[in-house]
Amino acid sequence: MTTPDNWRKSSYSGSGDGNACVEVSARRTHIAIRDSKAPAYGILTVPAEAFAPFIEALKSLTRP
Repeated sequence: MTTPDNWRKSSYSGSGDGNACVEVSARRTHIAIRDSKAPAYGILTVPAEAFAPFIEALKSLTRP
């Protein structure tokens, strides 16, 4: 997989420099995820079909 160049930050990044979150980049078969504070440290990739369940699982951890 080549390094994606179309990174998107969460709308929850916060004010100021807005770099306190993760960034995602969608590819045809995989979703790439990186730390916006340290993008050179590495990229995690997951199969595209696993990304939505992954996000839903994370959301369930923060729900009361």
